[in-house]
Amino acid sequence: MNTIEASTCLPQDLLLIRVCEETQLPPVLNLMQQLRPHLTDVSSWIAYWKRASQAGYRLWSLKKADQFVALASYRIAENLVHGHYLYVEDLVTDQAERGVGYGQIMMEMLKQEALEQGCGKIVLDTGLNNALAHRFYYRQGLLASSLRFNQVLST
Repeated sequence: MNTIEASTCLPQDLLLIRVCEETQLPPVLNLMQQLRPHLTDVSSWIAYWKRASQAGYRLWSLKKADQFVALASYRIAENLVHGHYLYVEDLVTDQAERGVGYGQIMMEMLKQEALEQGCGKIVLDTGLNNALAHRFYYRQGLLASSLRFNQVLST
């Protein structure tokens, strides 16, 4: 298990784990399903992780005692709109643990990682109807700066 050294924003009773092995994925599937309910089985989760990891996807989980309480995934990217940035793909705290501060800890760790990677900003997407997430992100210092459009294509 690849753990991240304790930092000033990580309390002693928590362990931040860099998920870097396939065997580390099943224990955090329940957390990911709380955010991505369409993810129904471990094999799909592992297959996605393998593909995405080759493209720079990174996954961290926050563990307290023997329970995973939060996770975050991200990529380092660059484009003409944002420059060099950290893109947060997923950020979720276990429903039973919300309001404790684990999401804030994960955001602080992501900000620290962004700075260490030379990123000028953190970027993420959230659903328009997810008012609780909006409030959380505003409290973390993020601002809504664009509206994303998409279209589902038939294949």
